[in-house]
Amino acid sequence: MTKTEKLALLNADTEAMRLEHLATLLQAEAAPPEQLPQFANNHIHTTYSFSPYSPTAAVYFAREAGLQTAGIMDHDSIGGAKEFRRAGELAEIGTTCGIECRVNLDDTALAGRKLNNPDQAGICYMAIHSVMPDKIDYVQAVFAPLREKRNVRNRAMVARINEITAPFGITINFEQDVLPCSKYHEGGTVTERHLLWALAGKVITTCGAKGVAALLEKLGITPSAAQASRLTSSNPDLQYDLLGIFKAHLVARFYIPATEECMRLKELVQVAEEAGAILCYPYLGDVGESVTGDKKREQFEDSFLDELFEVVYAEGVRGITYMPSRNTEAQIARLRALCTQYHMVEISGEDINTPAQSFICEKLADPGFAHLVEATWMLIEREKERK
Repeated sequence: MTKTEKLALLNADTEAMRLEHLATLLQAEAAPPEQLPQFANNHIHTTYSFSPYSPTAAVYFAREAGLQTAGIMDHDSIGGAKEFRRAGELAEIGTTCGIECRVNLDDTALAGRKLNNPDQAGICYMAIHSVMPDKIDYVQAVFAPLREKRNVRNRAMVARINEITAPFGITINFEQDVLPCSKYHEGGTVTERHLLWALAGKVITTCGAKGVAALLEKLGITPSAAQASRLTSSNPDLQYDLLGIFKAHLVARFYIPATEECMRLKELVQVAEEAGAILCYPYLGDVGESVTGDKKREQFEDSFLDELFEVVYAEGVRGITYMPSRNTEAQIARLRALCTQYHMVEISGEDINTPAQSFICEKLADPGFAHLVEATWMLIEREKERK
């Protein structure tokens, strides 16, 4: 059975069907996948934010890649966590559940700074890792009104997108094109990626694969040579790759600042404490060549990283999450030294939201990163205590 066929089963309409198909696939295995205990991933997005993988599918394909653990990390939603845990039990791999969100830093010493958010200064991403199982409903309820506020902004951004693309015969509709590719009606969130996915789909349908490059030129977008080489009808991930190009080059033209949907950092610290979780700052670092192609060369936190640690620690942040494949050795060495200085937990996860990405971060094969795998098992064990 191909990956596409398996994914169709594991992305079935209901949780019950998805878990049933998972059990069937596991029973049909001639032998389990080779286990690779030197790897871990705690930042897997699912269909509850933006991803080709349902929570069940995410667990299955993480296991198939050799992982013995998997961590869910959706934007503004933890609605897929219970399914993710059940899938992990069926697949007999450890699971840890968290949620990612944007936070307003206006009442901190970092107000107005550009941190790990390419789209907006003064607003940064934060990750709540290891939410206790009995607090999942609480966290989901906290973010429910924020998801609604986000959709007010999403609708306004769709209107801006249409102002840009309508002259070329392309428009999208929030209710008809965007919502259907999300899990909004099941407690999922709608992100900028959903808007761009709908736009990419409409462009491909309207222009055909051969016309995509010409439209990009009309829009004033020049993709890299690597990106341009993938704009072909033979590329099964064409829509994802076009989304990546739009994310890197178009968002700045339609983006509306996120304000109403963002908690203040002090509020999020309280939510994390109530959830029995570990609040982490996701380190991005100055970007050179983007691994995923969806970020431009740009400066982020590196010029004031020492100050950042001092501030977020004082506010109640107790962990740092990072992606070793995205940073240089010098960046990681500096980051780790500051984590040691402030006694911050180090958590790793590769941002999975396209089918072309590997669940395995090859850098973790380096024994110097063994502590990141150990940290994953720590998260899993602390969550087991509250089941």
